Amino acid sequence: MKKESMLFSPIKIRTLILANRITMTPLYLGYANKDGTVSELILKHYRKMAQSGASLIVVENAAIHESGLGSPFTLRVDNDSYIAGLSKLAETIHNEGTLAFLQINHAGRYAFTPHRLAPSPIKIGDIIPKEMTLQEIRETINAFADAARRVKESGFDGVELHGGTGYLLSQFVSPRINKRNDIYGGSMENRFRFPIETIKAVQNKVGTDYPVGYRFLADELLPQAFHIDEAEILAKEIEKLNIAYLSVMVGTHESLHIPPYVEMEKNECYMAEYAFRIKRAVSKTPIITAGRIQTPEGAESILREGRADLIGLARILFADPLWPKKAQGLIKEPIVLCNPICSHCLKSTMKGTLPYCTQWPKEERDSILTYKRN
Repeated sequence: MKKESMLFSPIKIRTLILANRITMTPLYLGYANKDGTVSELILKHYRKMAQSGASLIVVENAAIHESGLGSPFTLRVDNDSYIAGLSKLAETIHNEGTLAFLQINHAGRYAFTPHRLAPSPIKIGDIIPKEMTLQEIRETINAFADAARRVKESGFDGVELHGGTGYLLSQFVSPRINKRNDIYGGSMENRFRFPIETIKAVQNKVGTDYPVGYRFLADELLPQAFHIDEAEILAKEIEKLNIAYLSVMVGTHESLHIPPYVEMEKNECYMAEYAFRIKRAVSKTPIITAGRIQTPEGAESILREGRADLIGLARILFADPLWPKKAQGLIKEPIVLCNPICSHCLKSTMKGTLPYCTQWPKEERDSILTYKRN
């Protein structure tokens, strides 16, 4: 792809200048140590991602509270003791000349602990989560803010709040999950209150100049759930807070395995139309789209047609960490495409084993298979 393409044109995100429109959207791999600290495997992985040529690396979700851990091998940012390791991770990415954000999260009803917190006690699997009290809601908002402060102190260029995949921030906006009858439930305005208050608390903690992005759920793709029409309204409300960007995605853990999503997910650029709906709803907020953007031509088309402002690569970059350089023509080898019928990396992550791409060279696959987590 020629250098004058939109894909390789710069863009400003708040005070930051991104060299191109390619970002790494968060891909949870479970590479952390058992205590939630940064492992050597995480440093190796993100060094490779930072060498890819992408202008921004958004590191996979770090838990803001022990009750919100999505797995035993999730990064943690709920205590100052984690700052040292996270600083080393930020430095590792910066050493490759790449900007770095860290995504922070509370898994809510998807936490791996049996004592789960959620907006309402809606059963998931065999577990009925505990409905959060008003005090627990306030404590969780403060935990997000404190975690964001640690992200900033660790040297990351910005922080991203995980409001996607059906985690806690998006659980509150969902009429399927949120059955509360207080100020955090019922009406659309009330369901939006928790993420809005969380964004404000984070911004107050880190300062108005520090970029705060938001992983944005555009549609749960489930019956009686949060859908695109309400998402457009939420996007407008979040834009009023001067958010750095909205990184648009669709689906939750409960929709990942239903036939309509499974078939849709095989298609290239399958989230782009949802991103376009959100982009049209806001007036100035940069929009990131992801969703199996396999080819540079597909990415360029999204940008040229105004469906998004930035391209997010997750499993695509995992399959071929040289994708951006190949797209730019700096490396002449063909791009290694993510196999749409494979999902080995996702299945491994869900089982709690260390994921790798089946298309990697044997030596790289073996390095994962033989790695021992601390």
